[in-house]
Amino acid sequence: MENIELIKAAKKGMRNAYAPYSKFQVGAAVLTIKNNVYTGCNIENASFGATNCAERTAIFKAISEGEREFAKIAVVSSSNDLTYPCGICRQVLGEFMPNGEVILVDKDDNIKIYKVEEFLPYRFILEDDK
Repeated sequence: MENIELIKAAKKGMRNAYAPYSKFQVGAAVLTIKNNVYTGCNIENASFGATNCAERTAIFKAISEGEREFAKIAVVSSSNDLTYPCGICRQVLGEFMPNGEVILVDKDDNIKIYKVEEFLPYRFILEDDK
């Protein structure tokens, strides 16, 4: 799948964002190695610790459907700038797609692509995974 198509899916997912507190809407679309796409959005809560980011929503949705291997994820937001994954999302990306790519896009459709390992080169892993 082309990056532009994955970005379009992330933008579509962003429309479902529930962000009444921050007004900061985020969308994500993750591509599995089976070429399936799962979208996600940020979902806020008055107890901010219960908030879930778009990246994790997309990945968790895919995992709940039996997916385990991911190729890339696109992340978009309502801001003017690129929106980078938070620390918790970086750890989740590192767990489920350590060799994957993160595609970020700003409001002018400028695209930046990173390897997941660039975001979190020393992620927490099980001893058996070393």
